[in-house]
Amino acid sequence: MSEPLDRIAEALERLAPAPLAAPDFSAAHAFVWQTGPDALVPVAEVNRVPLELLVGIRRARDTLLANTRQFANGYPANNALLWGARGMGKSSLVKAVHAQILEDGQNLKIVELQREDLPSVGRLLALLRDVPERFVLYCDDLSFSHDDQHYKSLKAVLDGGIEGRPENVLLYATSNRRHLMPRDMIENEQSSGINPGEAVEEKVSLSDRFGLWLGFHPCDQDAYLAMIDGYCENAGLKIDPAQLCAEAIEWQATRGSRSGRVAWQFFCDLAGRHNHSF
Repeated sequence: MSEPLDRIAEALERLAPAPLAAPDFSAAHAFVWQTGPDALVPVAEVNRVPLELLVGIRRARDTLLANTRQFANGYPANNALLWGARGMGKSSLVKAVHAQILEDGQNLKIVELQREDLPSVGRLLALLRDVPERFVLYCDDLSFSHDDQHYKSLKAVLDGGIEGRPENVLLYATSNRRHLMPRDMIENEQSSGINPGEAVEEKVSLSDRFGLWLGFHPCDQDAYLAMIDGYCENAGLKIDPAQLCAEAIEWQATRGSRSGRVAWQFFCDLAGRHNHSF
């Protein structure tokens, strides 16, 4: 008789698992939130570039660094939305700023949250709410389609509901879209809705809940070349300036664009061709 009861109990546990035990936040400075089952997985080494190598985004860099320092020091700070041109360092800036805060001696943690896992954010906040550490939740490439309901879960981080957002949690998100949804969907819903002014208000207003909007725009050729010069100098790779300039311009012409990502890809190719590791 006990065997069927044991199987029933095991099945119930799978349907409603026990609450996740408090993670060991001393294990790392960076974590990835995973679901099914819930877990905060420590990241031993974060993939990032030094803050000083992020060229052409000085205003965004200084603003985000100041905001993060306020938060790490225990003072009020704003959630931040980094939006704009692809490949211009939005994600790199978030990770580089976190590294700079660590160099300053502050014990700030960063937790990467996937857009697909936004419905679980309430469980994540419950884990972080009553611990002494301070956390930046980082959601990369955040955007929503017209029938996407994940944005409602995001409000738990931005507004906090009846409990309020935990005082020790901040959200930094990156997106190619200023209003987190495609312009054609905004225009389509405005033209077809019974009340066009309210058709997309809820979704568009989501971006208004970020206290900081930091825009990233395509770089010009001087900034593109300055990025490459910075990478070469940091890695100790010495190339004739005229040759470097000509090859860099040819590379961006074949790609049809200029950005920090294109500059980094050219530098990786350059270093490989000159048998130089970094």
